Amino acid sequence: MVVGEMAQETDLVVIGAGPGGYTAALRAAELGIKTILIESRPKPGGVCLHEGCIPSKALLHAAEMINTARSASSFGLHFAEPEIKIEELRNWKLGVTDKLAQGIEGMCKSRQVDIINGTAHFESSKELRVDRENDSTVRLKFKHAILASGSRPTRIPALYKDPKQMDSARIFDSSGALRLERVPKTMLIVGGGYIGLEMGSVYAALGSAVTVVEMTDGLLPGVDRDLVKPLANHLKTTFKDIFLSCKVSGLNDNGTEVECVFEGAGAPTTAKFEAVLVAVGRRPNSENLGLENTGVEIDKHGFVQIDHLCATADKRIYAIGDVSGQPMLAHRAMRQGQVVAEVLAGHKSAFDNRAIPAVVFTEPEIAWCGITENEAKEQGKTIGVAKFPWSASGRAMTLADPVGQTKVIYAPDSTLVLGVGIVGPRAGELIAEGVLAVENGNVLEDLVVTIHPHPTLSETVMEASMIGLSRLERQRQKEKASM
Repeated sequence: MVVGEMAQETDLVVIGAGPGGYTAALRAAELGIKTILIESRPKPGGVCLHEGCIPSKALLHAAEMINTARSASSFGLHFAEPEIKIEELRNWKLGVTDKLAQGIEGMCKSRQVDIINGTAHFESSKELRVDRENDSTVRLKFKHAILASGSRPTRIPALYKDPKQMDSARIFDSSGALRLERVPKTMLIVGGGYIGLEMGSVYAALGSAVTVVEMTDGLLPGVDRDLVKPLANHLKTTFKDIFLSCKVSGLNDNGTEVECVFEGAGAPTTAKFEAVLVAVGRRPNSENLGLENTGVEIDKHGFVQIDHLCATADKRIYAIGDVSGQPMLAHRAMRQGQVVAEVLAGHKSAFDNRAIPAVVFTEPEIAWCGITENEAKEQGKTIGVAKFPWSASGRAMTLADPVGQTKVIYAPDSTLVLGVGIVGPRAGELIAEGVLAVENGNVLEDLVVTIHPHPTLSETVMEASMIGLSRLERQRQKEKASM
C-alpha cells in the first residue's frame, strides 16, 4: 500500500469507468494512447453495471419467468406458484454484475489500461488529483481527459416532511430498489417513467401491491401513445393502482410505514405504504470535480456542454455519457467513447449518428428510434405512418402473446425511413434493424425486399414497410385515375 503522494503522467485520463468510460479507455489503448482509467467504485462498470441497466434486466428476467409460468395455464401448462427466495435471487444478480466487472478488469489489463480507484478533482486543465481510500493521493498530469462521470437519481427534498428521511430505509431511489433487500407488501412508485415502470414490474411479479403516481396524463411521457397503450393496459392488471395527472406532495416515514399525501383527481388524499420508490429522473455528476479550475462550461441543468466531437470548451477535456446531456443512455455513452478515442488518435470521427434507440424493458417491451410521431407533430413535419398489428403475426400467436405493434415512420415523397417504433415481446432486440435503416438512409423498399426469416417477429418490420408502400401505390393509382 502506498501512503502519501504519488505523481504520474499519461496521454489520456478517463474519469469514470462506466460504459462510456471503459469503452473510451479500451479503444484509446487499442489505438496506442497511454491511458489511465479512474473509478470511485471498487469495481468498474459504473451505475449501468452495478445500479442500473444490468441488475434491473436481471431482475426483469426473473419477473418475466414468474409471469410466463403463471400465464402458461392458458395453453395447457400448469405450474405451482413459484417459491421466491430473495437472498438467492439477490446473490444471482450480484454474481452477474461481478462477472461482468471482472471481464472489464481483464480487458483493461490485457490492453495495459491502468485503473486507479479514487475520487478525481481537476486542479487545472492539465493536472488532476485522485484521492484514494487509503489516504494516499495520486497527481496525474495529462495531455487530454475524458469526463465520463455519469449521473445519479434526482432527489426532491421538498417531498419529505423531514429532509433527513431522504435516507429512510422505506423511501429509496432506483439504486435502493435494485438492492432488493426485501419485498414490501405495498409499494408506491413516484414517477411513471421507464425506471418506475420497470422496477414496478419487478416488485409486482415478486408479490408487492404496486401503486404508481404520474404527474402527466399518461405513462412514459414523450413516448407515442399507440406504443404505450398495450403496456398501460397490461399494467392495469398487474399494478394495484395507477394515478395519472396526480402528484405526491408529502412523504413521512412514521417508523413502520410511509404516509403519503396526494394531489390529483381520482387519487385518495392520503395513503400508507410499506415502501416508496422515488423515480423522477436523473441528474448529471458535474459537481465537486474541480471543473471550475478548467475551461469546461456547464449549462443550467448541470450538463457539460460539448460539440459533435464531444469536445468541451476546454481544448484538453472531452465529455461523454450522462454528464454530457440527453438522452442519458449507456449505448450513447459507448458510441461517444469510441468517437473521442478515435479523434484523439487522429482519425476522422464524429458523433453524428442519426438514430439513438431507446428501450423500455417492461412486459411488453417498447422500443423506438429516429423521429417519433409526437416529435414530427411538434416540428410540423409531414410523415407517413405504416402499422402492422402483431395479432396478424404467426410468430406472435405461437408465443401466446400477440399483443403488440410495429410501425414505420417515413417521408411520403421519398419513402425514406425516418423512424421505427415497436411494442411487444423482445422489442428491444428488434429495434436494431430500424436503427440501421435510419442510419443508412434506407427507404421502405429496402426493408420490404430484405428477406426476413419466417416465422419471426422481425417480419413485422417488413410487413409494416409493405403496408406503407402499398398505401403509397394506391394513392398514386388514385391520382392517376383522376387525371
